[in-house]
Amino acid sequence: MIALAQELRSRGHRITFLQVPDLEPKVRSEGLDFSPIGMSMYQPGSLAETLKQLSQLSGLDSLRCSVDFCQQVTAAFCQDAPAALEAHGIEALLVDQLEPAGETVAEFLNIPFISVCCAQAIHRQADIPPFFTAWTYQNTWWARMRNRVAYHLLDRNSKAITAVLNHYRQQWQLPPKQGFSLSCSPLAQISQQPAAFDFPCSTLPAAFHYTGPLRQPSSQSVSFPFERLSGQPLIYASLGTLQGSKQELFHCIAAACDGLDVQLVLSYGGQINPAASELPGTPLVVDYAPQLEVIARASLTITHGGLNTVLDSLSHGVPLVAIPITYEQPGNAARIKWTGVGEMVPLNRLSIPSLRSTIQRVLSEDAYVTNALALQQSICQSGGVNRAAWLVEQAVAGRCSWAPQDSYANADAMRTETIASSPQFRSR
Repeated sequence: MIALAQELRSRGHRITFLQVPDLEPKVRSEGLDFSPIGMSMYQPGSLAETLKQLSQLSGLDSLRCSVDFCQQVTAAFCQDAPAALEAHGIEALLVDQLEPAGETVAEFLNIPFISVCCAQAIHRQADIPPFFTAWTYQNTWWARMRNRVAYHLLDRNSKAITAVLNHYRQQWQLPPKQGFSLSCSPLAQISQQPAAFDFPCSTLPAAFHYTGPLRQPSSQSVSFPFERLSGQPLIYASLGTLQGSKQELFHCIAAACDGLDVQLVLSYGGQINPAASELPGTPLVVDYAPQLEVIARASLTITHGGLNTVLDSLSHGVPLVAIPITYEQPGNAARIKWTGVGEMVPLNRLSIPSLRSTIQRVLSEDAYVTNALALQQSICQSGGVNRAAWLVEQAVAGRCSWAPQDSYANADAMRTETIASSPQFRSR
């Protein structure tokens, strides 16, 4: 969202993030405006505490914890956002697909909103497995039945969020929501996946667009001992910032790589003190790594399946081994396997021998690199954050007769005209 906000600001638009107060330092450090919500009902520090809890959980337990927190944020947004948006004269909302309150508030105020799929794009249809499963795509009757049951369970587990939404929708005389709610804009839905990294979907709305990763050059440098790289095939391993406290997983990864003719780089994401960790072999362990720079030198990425690390790797044509833990990570891992850019080792089947053999297979078989390079090409052709910003401008300006390529080749010619209107966006 920050990358998209910065691109829109460079085009002459005013951008303000509307979020819980815990996120203000991060947003302002990127030079963007911020307006807090939930001051009357949100306890400062709740985000850090929730993230700490989530780092210790996996599977459905993690999803349930997320639902509890999202219920609080949904109530805060519904209560505070309408007045804030009207007070600032906001003309359009950028809403994460997984933030259901954004659509509800936009409907209430009758202002346009654009959906942004920062995580995996969710297509709720019977032949596509739910995002929290590692099931592969199979358009068969039994797979569709299995998927429907899983979606029903998701609806049951997210009732608390739906109840909050419908409380406000009733007050605002809007029709009630049923089941797990998403914010799906009729104007534009932007996904940072490339189209090639998704299961087949025959019912995509015309307003849905795969733009590829939403990235801007980082303004913050991260030190890294590049002089310690040995020249051996480099394996980069990261479990992101939420799951980076799982020392047992890092131990398994290090043990699996020990004895192979590779150099392992482990990034703890600020969750563990590298100096205090004892791991098999001689991995290069850091608190943080300049991820894109390290991946650019890598032969393989080992990941929990978070979309950012997956897309960073594919942007450099680097194959992956995924060990999914929770959220949409199983679904991302299923797409890694489906597209042939890597393999998946389910958490309940993880062992040092199974991980080592998977690493050796991905490193030794050329098909994985070939497929990863094909995904790299797809990402290069998707348009990225520049195309995403152009889609936002077209949607807000009312030019939404989407052609297959969205007339993106003519974007520069239309850009000056769009900037002149300079709408103000709220990024949710």
